[in-house]
Amino acid sequence: MLGGRRCGVAGEGRAGRRGGGAVAQAQPRIPVPPRLDGSEPAHLQIEQWLVRAIGRGELAPGDRLPPEQELAAAIGVSRMTLRQALGRLESRDVIVRTPGRRGGTFVAEPKIECDLSGWAGFTDVMRRADVRVGAQVVRAVTEPAPRAVSEALGLGRGDLVHEVVRVRRAGRGPLALERSWFPAALFADLLGRPLGGSLYALLRKEYGQDPRTADEFVAPVVADEAAAALLDVAPGTPLLEVERTTATAAGLPVEYARDLFRPDRIRLRVRSELAGAEVPALAAVQESGAP
Repeated sequence: MLGGRRCGVAGEGRAGRRGGGAVAQAQPRIPVPPRLDGSEPAHLQIEQWLVRAIGRGELAPGDRLPPEQELAAAIGVSRMTLRQALGRLESRDVIVRTPGRRGGTFVAEPKIECDLSGWAGFTDVMRRADVRVGAQVVRAVTEPAPRAVSEALGLGRGDLVHEVVRVRRAGRGPLALERSWFPAALFADLLGRPLGGSLYALLRKEYGQDPRTADEFVAPVVADEAAAALLDVAPGTPLLEVERTTATAAGLPVEYARDLFRPDRIRLRVRSELAGAEVPALAAVQESGAP
């Protein structure tokens, strides 16, 4: 679950929906075309022009650009030059291009940045960033713990767990698929509680169990048909999986989770620091000129 994440709109980089595509405007939008000069290659000037237009609010996420032929004519360049600029912008996740009759070139939505080294509520941080968030519960059952779950939570064979599966949304589309398990003996009536908000806040407030630490592992995976349908992507789309075991300050495991993130909509961040004792040693090596 994302309750232990510090998340917000990334300051750099944008991403669009690969499953359903960006939401198109009724009419394509184009700012005042740039006046190209010989100071830089034309495709670089076009790239800078579109980035500035987005930064000034002349183009907004979801806005659809005119067809390539029309846009190239308005700027006064060949379609090959325009495509070179659009290709660079797409590689930077500034725009997204979708095929088909309802496709086109769209200004991409802001990418959501989640700091795995933070421990703030996902919903609260998203609200401060002015990003609409939601949680759709797709499964909530009590069942015997699967082997991997019982090992992570320190449970015995046949002990019951609550499984909660949710789709988290931010902006116009799904961001992550969360699958969490909680010991039923600790949280007997958990599934009778509201599950649409922060589950960590629920554990803290209603059960007196405060999640404080988490061991996490990140791995690349591909979407199966079930995950693809819930995340609005094609089967086989690359995803990021975060496997996590969460515990209280006393070391009591309270959650085991396997979350799937859309990398086109999210960027994971981890902040590290050198331990204080290591800094002087590093400085001494640098002063000595050693490699």
